Amino acid sequence: MNNAILLASGTDIDIMVHGLIPYEVFGQTCWITTTHVCVLIVMIILIGFFIAANRKIKHAKEVPDGFQNVVELIVEMLDNMVKGVMGINSAKFANYISTIFIFILMSNISGIFGLRPPTADYGVTFALGVMTFCIIQFNKFKHQKVKGVLQGLCDPWPIWAPINIISEVAVPISLSLRLFANILSGTIIMALIYALLGWIATFWPAVLHVYFDLFSGAIQTYVFCMLTMTYINQACEE
Repeated sequence: MNNAILLASGTDIDIMVHGLIPYEVFGQTCWITTTHVCVLIVMIILIGFFIAANRKIKHAKEVPDGFQNVVELIVEMLDNMVKGVMGINSAKFANYISTIFIFILMSNISGIFGLRPPTADYGVTFALGVMTFCIIQFNKFKHQKVKGVLQGLCDPWPIWAPINIISEVAVPISLSLRLFANILSGTIIMALIYALLGWIATFWPAVLHVYFDLFSGAIQTYVFCMLTMTYINQACEE
């Protein structure tokens, strides 16, 4: 585990994204990077948890035990969060919001385990922003039709259309940059602490990990999902 897959490695800490395995696509050299590896690790953990949760719920007990309690608590909390913001639209988007919430949260807090958080790579956060943007635009055309979308772009006067178009295009950029910048800044700060202090920073930076990885990671996850739900709700208005 080198090439910046693991951050906590003494004075040799490197927060850059590095290419690990090259491959050819249509004559162009592409790379499997450290971000791909970290995303794969996060996904393997999540898939393992989801498989275990699915089997547990299929054989659920009337009086739930520890793991069943955890699964039911997570599902209930996510459902309540989506329902509280989206109301009648929650049933259609609860799965998507819950999925990106869990993925982003696990990616953000992966720094606790020495990984380079996948969300500290703009390629990951921009992809999340583009997915949300596509869902927003699909629902906007579905509920408001072409006429309603054009009227919205020309509101309050047609001369405002270019500005409104820019504001629409800026949605995935603003969503992705906010998440990316906050996670990357925490990653850089923690890397500098380990690099500058060396063996002295063995135990006490745990307090900083609690803030930069747990607290800040959870807040940024909530903000991303909250903005996503708000934009989708606005798009569903007729």
